[in-house]
Amino acid sequence: MQHMKPAGILSAEQIRLADAATISRGPVSSFGLMETAAAACTKWISQHVDLSQKIIICCGEGNNGGDGLAVARMLLQQGKKVLVLALDISGKRSADNQTNLAALIEKWPASVTMISSNNNLPQINEPAVYIDALFGTGINRVIEGLPAMIIEWINTQKGEKISIDMPSGLFADAHTSATAVVRASHTLSFELPKLAFLFPENAQYVGGWHLLPIGLDKKFLEEAETGQYFLNKDFIESLKRKRPKFSHKGSFGHAAIVAGSYGKMGAAVLAVKACLRSGAGLVTAHIPACGNDIMQLSDPEAMTLADVHGKHLATVFDSSRYQAIGIGPGIGTETETRDLLFQLLQRSVKPLVLDADALNILAQQKENFAMVPANSILTPHPKEFERMAGKTGNDFERHTMQKAFSVKYSVYIVLKGAYTCITTPSGKSFFNSTGNPGMAKGGSGDVLTGILTGLLAQGYSPEEAALLGVYTHGLAGDIAAAAIGETGMTAMDICRYLPEAWL
Repeated sequence: MQHMKPAGILSAEQIRLADAATISRGPVSSFGLMETAAAACTKWISQHVDLSQKIIICCGEGNNGGDGLAVARMLLQQGKKVLVLALDISGKRSADNQTNLAALIEKWPASVTMISSNNNLPQINEPAVYIDALFGTGINRVIEGLPAMIIEWINTQKGEKISIDMPSGLFADAHTSATAVVRASHTLSFELPKLAFLFPENAQYVGGWHLLPIGLDKKFLEEAETGQYFLNKDFIESLKRKRPKFSHKGSFGHAAIVAGSYGKMGAAVLAVKACLRSGAGLVTAHIPACGNDIMQLSDPEAMTLADVHGKHLATVFDSSRYQAIGIGPGIGTETETRDLLFQLLQRSVKPLVLDADALNILAQQKENFAMVPANSILTPHPKEFERMAGKTGNDFERHTMQKAFSVKYSVYIVLKGAYTCITTPSGKSFFNSTGNPGMAKGGSGDVLTGILTGLLAQGYSPEEAALLGVYTHGLAGDIAAAAIGETGMTAMDICRYLPEAWL
């Protein structure tokens, strides 16, 4: 079956080439593309910002500044109170920037202040919105001197800050160690997200980010070589399979969830419930004896295989009966449980789903990961991944390490968090677009383990299962948050809304 391609995450250089391809292949000029971008920004600003306030637009000397100057003109045409602070230090303006600046000075000269030293920066004594159009995606050096002073000035002003394309001073593709970076409330990005938006270290700068279509060349965007993608609904829909009319429970696989210990049976209940709600034909819970009644009452559709041990898992079972096995939620790290895990790894010829304590046991000796069957799916949260792979200095380093770990051990790593990142044995990475902070609760990861195991049991490839499972898990969380709010929702609510998410 031919799947759609997910949206690519392009480098700053590729974005520059996309602009050039759009201009060279189509009827639109460089100035026309800037007009389209400015119109998209102006529309968003008009819909989301209180325009009775003064609007301060800080514009650099390049094309990002040109976007800001065009936004200023469009807002002035609407009769809004606009003050443009135009950086004037190098004597080199881009052609489109110069055209827009000249048009502003000709018609609204009082609205433009040229900034050649920090003495020119005005004192703002009224409520205002600040629009940052100093530097765009192409910045690759630390901002210093007057531009850094302007950035610091923007950050110290009271009022909403909106960055066009990128917060000025933030690198699109690398860790930003600089302090001179605009702290935006919102970032209006063109067409595609930037890699920098997807890491926690940049949340303080990016704020909420919003994608604005500006008609970049579709052929270029589709053909651009990138190993990084952003999951979207159309791509995920293309992965989903129909359930044939004459299918039966055997058609959708038998999944085993190996989970739970005394005091942590909830993890097993959540994983089994999610597995059942993800389409598996049969689900067996391999659990300690203390959890048998709990499981039968909580998830009556599942079968149980109660361990001879009362409080934790100790007994190896016949793994060949199952199309997929998920292990880890709530199992603890008892010696007998460790032995069970290692024996399961040695006997398994199919990919497994490994979570929580299964990963913590493996991480005690890094060479253990060589035992994991190829194409297994590992689902660490950041602290678990650090135990697995080691510490890193920043999120970009961690992302590189995650990709290397996937390649080295031929496994899929699902690094959980906002924009959960899935890395593949071929070195690709996929960032998730669903989910919300209401899911930051105990048990959410157990639900994901159940979903992934259920999908593997049905015959989805590990890559399909990881992408489809992570997206749908987040979507169920989004539906739950919309229905009952982020604060009060629990992991059980993610399970509750899974059927709606599959729809």
